[in-house]
Amino acid sequence: MALAVGRGFQILPRSSSLTFLGKDIYKSSSAVTNTYLPIKVGNARRYSRAVLVQAQQRPTWLPGLDPPPYLDGTLAGDFGFDPLGLGEDPESLKWYVQAELVHARFAMAGVAGILVTDLLRVTGISNLPVWYEAGATKFEFTSTRTLFIIQLLLMGFVETKRYMDFTNPGSQAKDGSFFGLEAALEGLEPGYPGGPLLNPLGLAKDIKNAHEWKLKEIKNGRLAMVAMLGIFVQASVTHVGPIDNLVEHLSNPWHKTIIQTLAGSASGM
Repeated sequence: MALAVGRGFQILPRSSSLTFLGKDIYKSSSAVTNTYLPIKVGNARRYSRAVLVQAQQRPTWLPGLDPPPYLDGTLAGDFGFDPLGLGEDPESLKWYVQAELVHARFAMAGVAGILVTDLLRVTGISNLPVWYEAGATKFEFTSTRTLFIIQLLLMGFVETKRYMDFTNPGSQAKDGSFFGLEAALEGLEPGYPGGPLLNPLGLAKDIKNAHEWKLKEIKNGRLAMVAMLGIFVQASVTHVGPIDNLVEHLSNPWHKTIIQTLAGSASGM
C-alpha cells in the first residue's frame, strides 16, 4: 500500500534506496513514492522531500521475497514459488499449471473417497476394506483384470482428449468432436470444462474473470495433495486407516500424537 504524507506525491521509477531528507536510510527493490512533508518556519510554509517505499501488495510464499519475473501474479495461486526455476520456459509453465490442476483435483477426490469409505468401514455401516487394500479386493460382478482394462480405456480416452485440448485449445468443443456431447460440456478454457455435466451449478461461467474460484480450487487442491502425502505416510507407519488413527488420538490426545506414533514406529524397527 502506498504511503502518502502531506501533499503532492508522485510515483517514481524503481530505486534501490530509500531517501529521507537527503540521506539513504533503507535499501529496497520496490517502487517508491515521492512525498513532500510540510514544515512550518515562521509564517512561511515549505515542503521537505521524502521518498517512502511503496509496500508490495502482492503476497508471496516468503514475505519480502521478490518473485521471479515470469511469475507475474496472473496465474491462479501464484505466490512466486519456483525455487528450481521450472517455469522459466513459457510453454513448460503452461504444462506445469495444467499438471498441478489435474493432480490437485485427483487429490481432492482421493482424500474425500478415503475418508468417506474409511468412516463407513469403522462405523460398521458397510463392510469395506481399508483404502490401501481396496485394489486387491475381489468383486463378485467382475474380475480385477476387467476393471483394470475398463479403467485404462476410459481414463486413456479422457486424458487424450484433455491433452488434445491443451495443445489446440477449443478443438474438442467443435461439433462432432465428442460424440455429439459438445453442447453438454461447453469447454471454457484448457483445464476448465463446463456445461451441465461438469458444471451443473453454473459456477464460473465467465472463466476469464473467475479468479476467486480458480484461487479457491487450487488452494484446496494443494492442501489435498499434502493431505494425501500424510495419509500415505500414516498408512505406512501405523498400518491402519486415517479414521482409526483419529479415534486413537482422540482417546488420549496428550499421549497419542504424531510424535509418539513416529517414535514408537522407529523404536520397533
